[in-house]
Amino acid sequence: MLSVASVETQNPELSNSSLVLPHNQTPETHVFVSKLPTIPISNHLPLHTYCFQNLSQYPDRTCLLVGNTGKSYSFAETHLICRRVAAGLSNLGIRKGDVVMALLQNCAEFVFTFMGASMIGAITTTANPFCTAKEIFKQFNASKSKLIVTQSQYVDKLRETGDDSVVFGEDFSVVTIDNPPDGCLHFSVLSEANEKDAPAVEIDPNDAVALPFSSGTTGLPKGVILTHKSLITSVAQQVDGENPNLYLKPDDVVLCVLPLFHIYSLNSVLLCSLRAGAGVLLMQKFEIGSLLELIQRHRVSVAAVVPPLVLALAKNPMVDNFDLSSIRMVLSGAAPLGKELEAALLSRVPQAVFGQGYGMTEAGPVLSMSPSFAKHPLPTKSGSCGNVVRNAELKVVDPETGCSLPRNHPGEICIRGPQIMKGYLNDDEATARTIDVDGWLHTGDIGYVDDEDDVFIVDRVKELIKFKGFQVPPAELEALLISHPNIADAAVVPQKDEDAGEVPVAFVVPSNGSELTEDVVKTFISKQVVFYKRLHKVYFVHAIPKSPAGKILRKDLRAKLAPLPSSTTS
Repeated sequence: MLSVASVETQNPELSNSSLVLPHNQTPETHVFVSKLPTIPISNHLPLHTYCFQNLSQYPDRTCLLVGNTGKSYSFAETHLICRRVAAGLSNLGIRKGDVVMALLQNCAEFVFTFMGASMIGAITTTANPFCTAKEIFKQFNASKSKLIVTQSQYVDKLRETGDDSVVFGEDFSVVTIDNPPDGCLHFSVLSEANEKDAPAVEIDPNDAVALPFSSGTTGLPKGVILTHKSLITSVAQQVDGENPNLYLKPDDVVLCVLPLFHIYSLNSVLLCSLRAGAGVLLMQKFEIGSLLELIQRHRVSVAAVVPPLVLALAKNPMVDNFDLSSIRMVLSGAAPLGKELEAALLSRVPQAVFGQGYGMTEAGPVLSMSPSFAKHPLPTKSGSCGNVVRNAELKVVDPETGCSLPRNHPGEICIRGPQIMKGYLNDDEATARTIDVDGWLHTGDIGYVDDEDDVFIVDRVKELIKFKGFQVPPAELEALLISHPNIADAAVVPQKDEDAGEVPVAFVVPSNGSELTEDVVKTFISKQVVFYKRLHKVYFVHAIPKSPAGKILRKDLRAKLAPLPSSTTS
């Protein structure tokens, strides 16, 4: 059963009237709101009802385009298959409050699974199929998933649970979207069920619907409980109202190459497109040639990207061989993007509007977005991640004193609104550290708001490493390193990298008398973690610098590092 600290005290409901604040803030408050007006939000609905609310207006419009096969599904077909999957899940014993794991690359079945689970009040935990068996099982075990939807190539990982008390095929079911191995079911048992068999379920807005895992501001990955209200509010903040912040048009084709197991793609690409009636082009993985060919063939008009993808579009010579004139909007998120790279991209797609957004899984996830994407756009500065989203409040606090700061003073970014998470799964202590008693979610990011309400992120309080937009928690790698019999102590920090933004590197103290090599340490870690958590460099030291309280002085270690050449991440 999902358990979090009291939501009533930590995430109070905000009325629209409480959000309409003047821009000339008093020194006592320093609370910032969007330049765009607040809007009514129907966040009392279940998520699936909200996303398909306008279905009758465009039943035959293309909803999903599968890039690698060319197969397409209309909005009516998508909704029908989601209802059938809801019935199929119910037939397999999935009930309200149960957790289903989607261990999938981008595909139509991901959409059907997520929305079908929502329809019966179940919860989807999204997992990265490239993770190791150990990492997947940690998430499976923490979420108490009862069914896994995946591809046959990942099934062997699921047999390696690492726990003799959990039996594959008995304690949990596995459904594959392709030819099922022994002990697995084919996805057709879900997608070909009778939609009329789906049970009628009463869903409360505060019921959980999604359970992504995030490392939050520090530490090991934790389940983030996002409710129907959380996700509806976040989607509405972006695409609803007379002047939507993210203006998606009926004839738009939205690129979905970023993984749907990541909240950025799930929310700002898939859910926003479903709500707005825009088509979604699904790509399983990023490959520059295929990407460019699909953009040209399907006339992609909206591209949600991350900085490494921007780098490829801006600098790869193949781009000159394709017609990218259909792109009207490029939204970059998940990691900061420099002005130089932004300018290089715009030289390739000069007709496009470019802007950044800023998010965090726990925040539901979007905190701010460029108003240049609005139906009636407003200017924003290069390097800015836009203005705070509508129907929310943002403040900047001094990390030492907790006092709110005025404009142009950097401090920790905090956000408040009905879009933020309900809390961390079974971790009241971590929830209380992240969401204070007044409902402010503390992001761990350092930034400021300027005189024109533009939000700039300048540093991170939290210790997460961002490798190509993926989160790498140092604490997780440090725990693995210290488990090695020949390592006495270790610390992991980010090292700047031209291609990846940051890569994890380790400072290692060998045990007395042991003869460790860099390759031994790298291999030890690479066998236990997904590719983006692998160490790119190991530095052997006599001691790890620490504060009197025992906290690793990562700043001292980072100061020793020079940027790595781009070839290290190839």
